[in-house]
Amino acid sequence: MKASVDAGTCTGCELCIQVCPEVFEIDNGTAKAKVAVVPAASEASAKEAADSCPVACITLS
Repeated sequence: MKASVDAGTCTGCELCIQVCPEVFEIDNGTAKAKVAVVPAASEASAKEAADSCPVACITLS
């Protein structure tokens, strides 16, 4: 699974980092995925982060 963040939509609320810090980080005020592939152990928390995003800017594929 891969994670991506639409930087143009992200508000920098940091919720994804609170839920899944092993996958997401803040860079210049917006979130970004810090790994190319989401580790299997982090898939559930990455999905929770995507589902919790208030502006729905996280895509998992």
